[in-house]
Amino acid sequence: MRFLVLTLCAIALFSCKPYQSTTARKGQITYDGFRQNQKTFNTSDGAIAYIDKGKSDKVIVLLHGVPTSGWLYRKMIDPLVNNGYRVIVPDMLGYGSSDNPKGYDIYSEENHAQRLLELLDSLNITTWSHVMHDAGGLWTWELLKKQPERINNLILLNTIIYEEGFDPPVRFKEGFMARTAMWGYRNGITTNVMLKNLFKSGMLQNNLNEIDVAGYKTPLREGKTRGMYYFFTQTCNTLPDYTSLTKSLDIPTAVIWGKEDTFLRIEPQKTQLKSSLNIKEENIHLLEAKHFIQEEKPEEIVTIISAFLKE
Repeated sequence: MRFLVLTLCAIALFSCKPYQSTTARKGQITYDGFRQNQKTFNTSDGAIAYIDKGKSDKVIVLLHGVPTSGWLYRKMIDPLVNNGYRVIVPDMLGYGSSDNPKGYDIYSEENHAQRLLELLDSLNITTWSHVMHDAGGLWTWELLKKQPERINNLILLNTIIYEEGFDPPVRFKEGFMARTAMWGYRNGITTNVMLKNLFKSGMLQNNLNEIDVAGYKTPLREGKTRGMYYFFTQTCNTLPDYTSLTKSLDIPTAVIWGKEDTFLRIEPQKTQLKSSLNIKEENIHLLEAKHFIQEEKPEEIVTIISAFLKE
């Protein structure tokens, strides 16, 4: 253990170069400001923080994945509101500003789905358009197993669907190595280098500055890694099979995908995805980006979503 700790420290010291300037860009949102705009809902398992912005009866839910939070969508919220939507952006339990209760099964895909339904019920939202990214897809498929009639439109952003094309950056067995990796994410010594490597692998050009990264780093430094532990030790090793579910759905669906993504490659699953969800070719949009397309192409994504929902 001591050798591993020293190794992680050495990696952090010698590999982690500073992010770009801490000077805020024009109009840039700070994480403190983002959190001040969040509301809180107490689910049966713990409190969920969420953004609820806009007065329209046309509702869009933006669902993050692992290891991110609602902060991932910060550049898209106001443009969607300005386009006439009410935008709901939750931090799922164990992520972002939400609670981080002890245990691991509490972070199962089914439990995440149930809590999301509780949140939307509390807001008296009966139906909505649904945008999901990464593991947010798994939580969405579980929600659709429960109440498929709730979602009017689906928008898939580099999300987990099939084993084909799914190549996560890490997979762990339960135990020492996985716990040590989670410690690395939250200890403050190696957090920076791990995030830097994640975004280097997940973006064509990592142009995030320290203000951007604070929204990803702060929850990890607060210990929000239990949900990640479940995902990397359970889900990644035994991906649920949603083939029969996707074939049964009759929901207008659009795909917006960073075509250079190496975590979730589109080509091995494109044909099956298009056929199963009956997606029109004109509703498949492949962007010059990698995994974190909300950071690389937020304006383009908003334009595509708005056009799709007006059809």
